[in-house]
Amino acid sequence: MMKTIFLAVTLLITTLRLQAQPKVDVNKEIEFAKAQYELMLKANTDLSRFPQSVKQDGTLDTRTSDWWCSGFFGGSLWYLYEFTSDDKWKVAADKWTMAVEKEKYNKTTHDLGFMLYCSFGNGYRLTNNEQYKDIMLVGAESLSTRFNPKIGLIKSWEEFKGFDYPVIIDNMMNLEFLLWAAKASGNRKFHDISITHADNTLKNHFRKDYSSYHVVCYDTAGKVLARKTNQGAADESAWARGQAWAVYGYTMMYRETGNKKYLNQAINIAKFIASHPNLPSDKIPYWDFNAPDIPNEERDASAAAITASALLELYTYTNDKAQFRLAEDMLASLSGKAYTASPGKNHNFLLKHSVGSKPYKSEVNTPIIYADYYYLEALLRYSKLLK
Repeated sequence: MMKTIFLAVTLLITTLRLQAQPKVDVNKEIEFAKAQYELMLKANTDLSRFPQSVKQDGTLDTRTSDWWCSGFFGGSLWYLYEFTSDDKWKVAADKWTMAVEKEKYNKTTHDLGFMLYCSFGNGYRLTNNEQYKDIMLVGAESLSTRFNPKIGLIKSWEEFKGFDYPVIIDNMMNLEFLLWAAKASGNRKFHDISITHADNTLKNHFRKDYSSYHVVCYDTAGKVLARKTNQGAADESAWARGQAWAVYGYTMMYRETGNKKYLNQAINIAKFIASHPNLPSDKIPYWDFNAPDIPNEERDASAAAITASALLELYTYTNDKAQFRLAEDMLASLSGKAYTASPGKNHNFLLKHSVGSKPYKSEVNTPIIYADYYYLEALLRYSKLLK
């Protein structure tokens, strides 16, 4: 009898331990990332051309520093340095970060948060290099010129389908840069721009189910003229990466301000994603939740990586285990054979199967540099939570 009880208890303990085992082997994934990015560095030596994706003909696609993704390669290298504390990654990260420096004067784009904060921001966080700080403060000033106080939003593009003041949900991701600048400089202007933009986006960009439009177009007085899409399947569809930007952006806004309305918004966007009937069983979303030919539509690994990273941070504020489980399931799928590249393949990018813009037939079912960046960020956040 005692032996039977002992075996039953042992089985229960073993089962609980197995259930508590993480679904993702972070160390294994970082070893793979290191090997891939060592090859990436050898294949990319021209500091004026940044690895971006793979072209339809199978060749590497690179872009110049004024492309909105130019900060992600340096940022990914900074994450590898954070994981490893190996100075070789610090040296490489610095080199590719400084290659973006001239964009601090760029007033033609709203994407300076991606370009400068993902690169210089991570570098400054890890090294306290004052040069990085000075460069970012110039960049923040450039970004702030795109804010019109009468409209209360940062202008995304110069024009969109006949509208002169389009604002995209992606723009939420640049507010972290301005909020950092407010603290680093003591200039409250950057803070106030961020709050005003986030509040007007919250008011005008979301449907009743907490899904987000991609593009909202305004007149000179701040009145909404139209709600459109540029990269989604339709104006009323839920473009997957747009939902990812939204949950990430409002989670960040809660972290930086402590305002519960931002937390509630993030929670509700997360619920929309988690409960959507078109979210596949492996939790990697189709490029649009309402794409017309589901299940015969491309998945978007980048949307999953961004969402997973956001949910892992959101979990630290809510202790909602459903958020953690969804993020973990996304990471588990991304780290599996279906989405992770074979060693030395995929032009040395980590992830396969992202979608940039299907309507424009651009970067469809390819690796994309920002998928790698947010995947590494999510692995970092996951590993810290496990510890």
